[in-house]
Order: sequence, then structure tokens, then C-alpha cells
Amino acid sequence: MPDLQAHYPLEPSASDMQAMGQDILTRIVEHLDQLSQMPSCGDIEAQALCSELGKEPTPDGETPLKEVLDPLFSDWIPRSFTTPGPGYLGFIPGGGVFTSALADFIATATNRYTGVWKAAPVLLQLESNVLRWFAEWMGMPSTTRGLLTTGGSQANFGAIVSARESLLGEALRDGVLYTSSQTHLCVRKSARLAGILPDRVRVVGVDAKYRMRVDELAETIQADRAEGLKPFFVASSAGTTNTGSIDPISDIADLCTKEGLWHHVDGAYGAFFYLCPDLQPRLAGLPRADSIALDPHKSLFLPYGTGALLVRDGKVLRAAHAATAEYLPEPQGHEEFYEPSQYGPELSRDYRGLRAWLPLKVHGVSAFRAALIEKHELAVSAAKRVAALPGVVMDADPQLSLFAFHLSWTGSDQAAENASTQQMLERVNARGRVMITGCSVAGQFMARVCVLCFRTHAESMDRCVEDIATEVAAAMAEKVA
Repeated sequence: MPDLQAHYPLEPSASDMQAMGQDILTRIVEHLDQLSQMPSCGDIEAQALCSELGKEPTPDGETPLKEVLDPLFSDWIPRSFTTPGPGYLGFIPGGGVFTSALADFIATATNRYTGVWKAAPVLLQLESNVLRWFAEWMGMPSTTRGLLTTGGSQANFGAIVSARESLLGEALRDGVLYTSSQTHLCVRKSARLAGILPDRVRVVGVDAKYRMRVDELAETIQADRAEGLKPFFVASSAGTTNTGSIDPISDIADLCTKEGLWHHVDGAYGAFFYLCPDLQPRLAGLPRADSIALDPHKSLFLPYGTGALLVRDGKVLRAAHAATAEYLPEPQGHEEFYEPSQYGPELSRDYRGLRAWLPLKVHGVSAFRAALIEKHELAVSAAKRVAALPGVVMDADPQLSLFAFHLSWTGSDQAAENASTQQMLERVNARGRVMITGCSVAGQFMARVCVLCFRTHAESMDRCVEDIATEVAAAMAEKVA
């Protein structure tokens, strides 16, 4: 009998697949086991290496797997932010729980098509279950439908499209969208992609705690109505990226109900903290939203590329995206069966349901809730210690798991404070034990610490505070001298 593998190299034998899989699994486990010893920010000054790799020719023949994996794990992956590590406290961390990685391996290896219900009805039922769980956690009604997306950007986009189709119809240029100066940039980008051009997007100011000002929002809506325009959409934030601030969601919901506007909550960072009973009052009004954008790859610790959109009236979400063709199976009814292609723009898509369903089944929601509670408590404790340091001004206390601060001293001006805070941040990161990032709000540069990796525990935050304290003291000593 001929050796089929020799003729069909894309079909390795069972023993070869076992060997390749074991080699990769061994390397991954070793990598994850060493995360706490890795620099929180790898050597990203890799211009020369990238230029050299850019000349890589098309591989005509075979290369042994070991020769491919060796530089990947030893040199290339480490030249990045160590985002799954316990010291990564920058931006809004993800984590990538191992059970999700296993789920992705299953999903991509079995490679089932999940764009339409009839192609994989049971697999899509699992994904539908996840969306129903999300809606229940947010306190939304049984009419809610949703979609697993690539992230919060696509979720926000889907919400704007749904509201546009429902409230504006063909009067696109009349519609006005409202957001705050602290809302994530993807909201304005999504508005443009949805046909709401920049001159129809209003950026509402924020108060001293960086929350949307409802009084200014109301005045702006009335001014636009007086101009003959049609206000239709307000995007509030359940935890902003810069300072972690939570907009007054209930008050905005009241205003939107009164004015007949769609109220969308960008909960990419913070909405899953609604799972924590003690933190629910800070997110009061969340269940009243017409739509919510979620990022399970943030506060559910799943791999990057996992977002979700929930829409209170599922019929509106479906109406905005429904389409079919002669070559496709007839779509199923929206009330019972989940048809991803009828709720979003994708027809071909990866199977995102398993990466959420499997870890929730294996670990249970209580494990995720406990991790979120821990991250909040770690942030609160660290913020108190940092705020007590001489020269530190706390700009934003942790509402959920993020706080922001800057350096100040007698006689300092904003430019000097910004430069000193930036330098302190860089010195903290250069120590390698943690990585924090900064932002500028109203001209003030702030260092920010966001605790959201499930691997981050008390010892990591102790190192964070120690390094900040050391570099703040050094910065203040330089100013005194």
C-alpha cells in the first residue's frame, strides 16, 4: 500500500500529529509556567529584526517543526508586552485562560462552520447559551439577543448600526450621536463606519471625576433638536480606559427614555464587574440599557479577539443585519435558534462560542466572580498605598480595578509634572517586574495601573507599589535637589 503521507503532506499521520501536538503543548506549558519570571515588557525595540524578517522568502520546501518553533518561543514571542503575565498592569489587561486555549484548539482542529444555524446547530446552541448567560448576568430581559464578536469595537459598531436602522431609517444625515470626551475611540470610529459622520457626533464634557455630564448632554440634545436634527444615540461608559470612571448610567437612561434615544453602554472594560454584588451599585442602571458592548477578553480573562454585543430587543438587532442568498440554508426563526449571520456582518467566522462556553463550564461562573472581586480589592489596596506617597496626586481612585495618578511638588507646573510622571513611569517599567501605562486628560499626563489579569495576585501588587515608591522617591529627590 503506498505511503499516502508522502503524497499528501497536509495530512500527517496520527502518530505525527500526536508528536507535533505534544511538542507544542510542552512549549506552551513551559512558557506559561515561566510568566512570573519574564519581564513584563519584552524587548520591543525590534526594528532591525523586523526588517530582516521582512525579507523572508516564500518557503518552497518543508522545514522541520522544531526549527520553526525554536525562534518563535525563544526570541519572537518574548519581544512583546507580556500581556498574560501577573505584572502586566497596562492598558486594560487580558489574560487568556488556558481552558480557552484548549477550546480554540478543539474549535480550529475540528473546523466546523458556524455562520448559519443549520451547518452546526448544537455548536451554535452552546454559543447561544453563553450569550443568554451574559444577558442574565447584566439583568437584561428574555427578549435580549446578541452576538459574539471579535471585540468591543465590533460590538459598538453593531449597536450603532442597529440603532441607526431602527430610529433613522433613510434619514441618515439627520441623526446625531452623543458620547463623552472619555469614551473609547472605537465609538467615534464605529459611528463613522456606520455612516454617522464626524459633524453629527457630539462629544459631551465630563465632570471632575471624568464622568459624562448629564446636564450638558441634555442641553446639547435640545440644541440639536432646535436645529432640525434628530438625536438618536447616546453611548455611555461602564469604566473608561483612561481613568476607569463610570458614567451616571441611571441618569443617562432616564434622559434617553424621556427623549426617545437609544442608550448604549460601552461595558467592554467594566460591565462584567456587575457579577460582583458589592459593585453592582456603581453600575446602577446597566440593566436598563438598550444595548451593551462587552469584552470577555478583558474582564472574563478570555483570549484576545472575544467580544460580545447584547441588544435588549433582539428583533431590532436581527432586522438590522438579516440577509440571505439562494445558496444558503433558509434562516431559522429568531425566537428560538441563534443564527450568527443574521445578527452581525460576518458570514464566515471563527467559532468563538467554545472559547467562552468551555471555561465557564469547567470552572463555573463563581471562579470568575471571585477573580473579579480579588482584582478590585488589589486595586483598592494598591491605590491607598500609592496615594500615601509624598508627591503623588491621585487623579482617579479605583471604581473597579483601575486608578490613575501624577506627580506634583511645590511650585511645579503642568509641563514639569507631565515630564516627571512620564519619566517615573518609564523607570518603573525598566525595572521589569511590572508594566504600567499612561494617558493624557485635559493636558495632564497620568500614570495608570489597571489590575485585570487573573494571574495578578497580592505579591505582584506589592512589587508594583514597591517599584512605584522607589521611582517616585527618586523623582522627588531630584526636584528637591
